[in-house]
Amino acid sequence: MNPYWSRRLADVEPYVPGEQPKEGQYIKLNTNENPYPPSPKALAAIAAAAGEGLRLYPAPECGGLCRAIADFYGLTPEEVFVGNGSDEVLAMAFLAFFSPEDRIAFPAVSYSFYPVYARLFDIPYDAVELREDFTLDPSVFRKEHRGIVFANPNAPTGIALPLEEVEQILRAHRDVPVIVDEAYVDFGADSAVGLIGEYPNLLVIQTFSKSRSLAGLRVGFALGQPHMIAALDTVKNSFNSYTLDRLAQAGAAAAMEDQEYFEATRQKIIATRTWSAEALEKLGFTVLPSKTNFLFASHPEASAAALFGALRQRHILVRYFNKPIVDQFLRITVGTDEEMKALLCALEEILGR
Repeated sequence: MNPYWSRRLADVEPYVPGEQPKEGQYIKLNTNENPYPPSPKALAAIAAAAGEGLRLYPAPECGGLCRAIADFYGLTPEEVFVGNGSDEVLAMAFLAFFSPEDRIAFPAVSYSFYPVYARLFDIPYDAVELREDFTLDPSVFRKEHRGIVFANPNAPTGIALPLEEVEQILRAHRDVPVIVDEAYVDFGADSAVGLIGEYPNLLVIQTFSKSRSLAGLRVGFALGQPHMIAALDTVKNSFNSYTLDRLAQAGAAAAMEDQEYFEATRQKIIATRTWSAEALEKLGFTVLPSKTNFLFASHPEASAAALFGALRQRHILVRYFNKPIVDQFLRITVGTDEEMKALLCALEEILGR
């Protein structure tokens, strides 16, 4: 390590995002982006905000956006926190609720930013194992854990924990913060937002990147009782009061308000996911039950690494994780019907079907 670096970086392996090709034409099914454009109302709001007002700082409290989110979920603005993508919101949550004296827990097979944050902020953790079928056992978290984080639905598996089992975790660990990362919840899982009133230790984190087609705008948010939101505000205002610019605030608020467009696009993705999973199974793949906008699939006769490479040669990008337990799986974003048909044709060719 460079002698000028902080010692806290010694054991940190940064998160590696999915490939974003700069050249060539690809069918891009590797970063779980929405295949459909943002709401026209969101685009109009962004254009309207791109005026001379950009010389002024944006509203640091993001009041209009917080109200739009609160209205959608039946909460108050004091129960909403917004940030520059759900990754930033998660990082602030780690700082707000966990300390080096705490031992926290999250699934070993889950979003790979969790251990990065834990190492960066010097928080000890246990990476708890999933069951053999990749489901999460609520009883795996123990009393000595002073914080719990899990994605629901999980990534990269796509499997959702039933809401009653989420509540089982909350009931068993009332005295510690429980963070439920719901980046993909709009594609078929049950949200824990309705439990916020009963559980003061619950924080739900969501994003505009997936179901609202705004990955390029970088907007995420957290929902919880006011004391949880106040902790996040304290962290935010300790290093950057202006995390969301004027364009992001305007576009995200309009997207949240356009419920008709949101419902139409997410239902398209769910429908495409259903027939794509069935088609992959006909090709011999094992496909885990997904409640997300991606599929997690393995084939008994072809290595995931080989399939990944062969698809890339055909200018189709999927995600491959060269890690134990999941190294025989591909994570495939659900694209348009045309993109998924192209993927399936390529796999038929590769597999010699």
